Amino acid sequence: MFKKILIANRGEIACRVIKTARKMGIQTVAVYSDADKNALHVRMADEAVHIGPAPANQSYIVIDKIMQAIKDTGAEAVHPGYGFLSENAKFAEALEAAGVAFIGPPVGAIESMGDKITSKKIAQEAEVNTVPGYMGLIEDADEAVKISNEIGYPVMIKASAGGGGKGMRIAWNDQEAREGFQSSKNEAANSFGDDRIFIEKFVTQPRHIEIQVLADTHGNAVYLHERECSIQRRNQKVVEEAPSPFLDEATRKAMGEQSVALAKAVGYASAGTVEFIVDGDRNFYFLEMNTRLQVEHPVTELITGIDLVEQMIRVAAGEKLPMKQEDLKINGWAIENRLYAEDPYRNFLPSIGRLTAYRPPVEGKTATGGIVRNDTGVFEGGEISMYYDPMIAKLCTWGETRADAIEEMRVALDTFEVEGIGHNLPFVAAVMDHERFTSGNMTTAFIAEEYPEGFEGVTLPKEALVKLAAAAAAMNRVAEIRRTQVSGRLGNHERRVGTDWVVSLQGEEFAVSIDADRDGSTVSIDGQTLRVESDWTPGDSLARLTVGGEPLVVKVGKITQGFRMRFRGADLKVHVRSPRQAELAKLMPEKLPPDTSKLLLCPMPGLIVKIDVAVGDEVQEGQALCTVEAMKMENILRAERKGVVKSVNAAAGDSLAVDDVIIEFE
Repeated sequence: MFKKILIANRGEIACRVIKTARKMGIQTVAVYSDADKNALHVRMADEAVHIGPAPANQSYIVIDKIMQAIKDTGAEAVHPGYGFLSENAKFAEALEAAGVAFIGPPVGAIESMGDKITSKKIAQEAEVNTVPGYMGLIEDADEAVKISNEIGYPVMIKASAGGGGKGMRIAWNDQEAREGFQSSKNEAANSFGDDRIFIEKFVTQPRHIEIQVLADTHGNAVYLHERECSIQRRNQKVVEEAPSPFLDEATRKAMGEQSVALAKAVGYASAGTVEFIVDGDRNFYFLEMNTRLQVEHPVTELITGIDLVEQMIRVAAGEKLPMKQEDLKINGWAIENRLYAEDPYRNFLPSIGRLTAYRPPVEGKTATGGIVRNDTGVFEGGEISMYYDPMIAKLCTWGETRADAIEEMRVALDTFEVEGIGHNLPFVAAVMDHERFTSGNMTTAFIAEEYPEGFEGVTLPKEALVKLAAAAAAMNRVAEIRRTQVSGRLGNHERRVGTDWVVSLQGEEFAVSIDADRDGSTVSIDGQTLRVESDWTPGDSLARLTVGGEPLVVKVGKITQGFRMRFRGADLKVHVRSPRQAELAKLMPEKLPPDTSKLLLCPMPGLIVKIDVAVGDEVQEGQALCTVEAMKMENILRAERKGVVKSVNAAAGDSLAVDDVIIEFE
């Protein structure tokens, strides 16, 4: 077994590999860029080596710098994580030449399966069903448009070396094919150092289901069942689960056996994933094989009990797989939600900054018999950089059944505290309560279909509002009593805490009467009486309550005359006022937001890639105005209405903050 391994990656996956290596008694070496000098993976590793400036193409994907770090530290093996150099055959070749073990598949498998074009040709030769498309390389945008018309819209434009949703675009017409080709090419070059593009038919109403395979160097290979990855946004997975609620045993077996046969055909060794599109009749079509550890591997680990990173290390050290196919049973259900530094209320645009609060739920066994796991690479007080992928953490839960796993996830999301940046916790919490998700009836178009205008928050049912209002009234009483006990009061001027209040939230208003004792409060609200018990004290950012005999976990912040309460994806301003205050509040004028209709504001911190218009140009609705790059993704900003450009306040190469003015219109 290796004594020391280097992790050629960063963030949560580097931390994940370090945990397993530590468990196995193996020393670890981290590498880091300027932006990551204080990162969690650097703190966790036994050694750390600086490899260059913040941009990945000057640090994490520069093979020579990684090789020098290996030489300097004497590492015997390298785990590449996912992304960066994980599917780079030249990197694997360089390691082989240096006598360093690659904790991944052989070079030949990376070359044949890691390249999406080659892998499709091999799959076709092996008589595996593949999605119709053009497998050759595409030279320019004109050829992309021509091929797209031959295949028939809609088409998927994809980077040959792509992954993680980078370098992928769906085009529904010639204009989108032309723009998508160029953006995909640019993203692919920046993210992978390989700008080759191919095009395939975009299958509508698909489900994205993948099979985890594991193979050793002795000819043994098994499949560890499937993962459902259909909840995606911009081709980037957001929610994954294992097993799939859609597959039957016969389809699972067929997909698994086909995946193993494909792995054996290319001499595969290590962990890998075969991805399929599955239609409504459970017909499945090979998409690609990822020759690396997948982001969503924890859900497979939770239902099989197998540490995939450990098995990758053992295979790389020449050991045989310790399990056979018949040993691999499905135990329970697991769900993963990816926590991204993206603001769901601003069309999921990247958000950077300092994590002023970062408090995940407690990991391990829960009181209800489930399991919570949080794979992360950040810490409270750390910074989220604009240079890398926006994923902060992967929150996973396990339960005996799918319903149990979903309920464990709801509670875990309610207890997850993140402040300082925009994040998608409210959105994934909304998905967990969505009828299409809970029923298992989802496709890869779920987010586009259910949130066509973007995410605007959650509207809670009245039953939930009543419980939150009762909780807010009880919490307000605790805060009011505390305020009456402030020191320095005048004698005989003791303040009395009333029993009647008016609670307003989400457009609803409830008259509340409170009868309190030393153990809690009895709240009369909306024609019912609810007992509220809690050990919450003013200033706590998390309130664990029992309302009407049922547990309630709420994130809490202070606002004037009330609380900011976040629950099940809803972000509410809850005002608790005396009856007279409530009466006067209705007379207060509403503050209107400033008029920005004649301005194009930068929606995220990012780099201006290009400006498409000049002063005096007349623009039409939907016309591209400029391109902003942030967190390895290009975003084309378009005109919302017809207008004339008055001034352009930025140029290509400029770094802008949120709401900086890019263009003004007459």
